[in-house]
Amino acid sequence: MRFSDILLETNAALSANKVRSGLTILGIVIGIASVIAMVSIGQGAQANIQSSIQSLGSNLVEIMPGAQRGQGFQAFGGRGTAKTLTDADAQAILSQVSNITAMTEEVTGRYQITAKGTNTNTTVDGVTAAYPEVRNLEIDQGTFISDEQNQSLAKVAVLGPTTMQDLFGTDADPSAVIGQSIRVKNLTFKVIGVTKSKGGSGFANQDDEIYIPVLSAQRFLSGDQYLTSIDLEAASTDAMAQVQNDATSLLLARHNIADPTLADFSVLNQNDLISTVSAVTNTLTLLLASIAGISLIVGGIGIMNMMLTTVTERTREIGLRKAIGAKKSDITAQFLTEAIVLTLLGGVIGVALGSLISLVVKWSGILQTSISLMAVLLAFGVSAAIGILFGWYPARRAAGMNPIEALRYE
Repeated sequence: MRFSDILLETNAALSANKVRSGLTILGIVIGIASVIAMVSIGQGAQANIQSSIQSLGSNLVEIMPGAQRGQGFQAFGGRGTAKTLTDADAQAILSQVSNITAMTEEVTGRYQITAKGTNTNTTVDGVTAAYPEVRNLEIDQGTFISDEQNQSLAKVAVLGPTTMQDLFGTDADPSAVIGQSIRVKNLTFKVIGVTKSKGGSGFANQDDEIYIPVLSAQRFLSGDQYLTSIDLEAASTDAMAQVQNDATSLLLARHNIADPTLADFSVLNQNDLISTVSAVTNTLTLLLASIAGISLIVGGIGIMNMMLTTVTERTREIGLRKAIGAKKSDITAQFLTEAIVLTLLGGVIGVALGSLISLVVKWSGILQTSISLMAVLLAFGVSAAIGILFGWYPARRAAGMNPIEALRYE
């Protein structure tokens, strides 16, 4: 029996029961579309989080006070309450650890800010002039904090765009905000700059911060000489691990700590966080795809049910074919082809629907999505596998019928 004949017979058989064939295909469509949509949402979320982490700095190594209690999500955003890092530690690291291109100290706290009858509660970050380089921050209007302003304990401030809008209105012109005054803990600071928007993230929103000189933050806000963090920019991605290890060894020696597990600080780099996030998001994506994949099994069972029903309905046809010389392989191929065509049609429609759902979610701004070619190819592969797996038994049952008994079937 020629393959073209099999396709013609398949078309005739499926067309004879359009509603049943359509409902069977629908089960596969829902399963494939769910898998495509869930995988694209998971991969989009992973890419979005990684982009947010990378936007916090290039080749960033961050040192924070307090023992490291967990991997990943405490870094680059959360600040401990321990006070163990000082300016002397920062300067020692800068002078004694190689492959560091820039370093900034930070003193961070959250305060109520007022300006022209408005107020907001946000993060005030005491930093040095090197902060924009280390943290990939750009100035939109005005200037950033200088070394001279830091040394002179100047009361100057640089606003993130979100903080600027909270204090001066959503229609505020950044150039008009320069020279205005804000109050932090009843102290007046003059606005000298506004940063460009970077977009918020789950770890730190640099758009919703106020930057002031680190020495001013220590003198007027925190009231001590301790640092919230020390941020280092490694010379290259390959040098990050070396900078991390050397900084750890140096601080252990400076703090007279022999056992590294008792360290009163933690040193983390961007790669640590990205690896942790990737592992978590990959697991979540796999979980979402597995849940969606259950509907594929249900769809496969629907195909088997339809094919078994079809075999029963076409018993006399099968007997007639075998009586005029059709082989078992011909009957098997006929019914197996029908099952595979059903699943492939469902796969094509499912991929299109899943891709459309992903694009709609992306365009609506609800979540970022990323349609993977691998997910699409996997969907087609799964479709074919389901057709073969769930169509094989009905096809073999049809091929194994006794032609005499089949012809007598009413």
